[in-house]
Amino acid sequence: MPRGREDEARRFYSVVLGLQEAQKPQSLAGRGGCWCRAFDGENITAEIHLGVEEPFHAAGKSHPGLVCESLKELEELASRILSNGYELSWAERGYV
Repeated sequence: MPRGREDEARRFYSVVLGLQEAQKPQSLAGRGGCWCRAFDGENITAEIHLGVEEPFHAAGKSHPGLVCESLKELEELASRILSNGYELSWAERGYV
């Protein structure tokens, strides 16, 4: 992520996606960025590390993939994304 965009990342991953921010190790805390986790009870089911890059270049192909339990959950998530002012595309929508 670009330096200084941590608050926006926290808003998206916490408020919109429902992940919880995880404390970065002290040795990495000064580098910027943030870490977010998903839980099932006390079990960590996903962890995303968002690092700062200078100069920033958006990844061409890499991206996180998160699993939804149902089509209804996916559509509810899409609604939260849109209602919070983020763009959404169904162009590459697929099911496993």
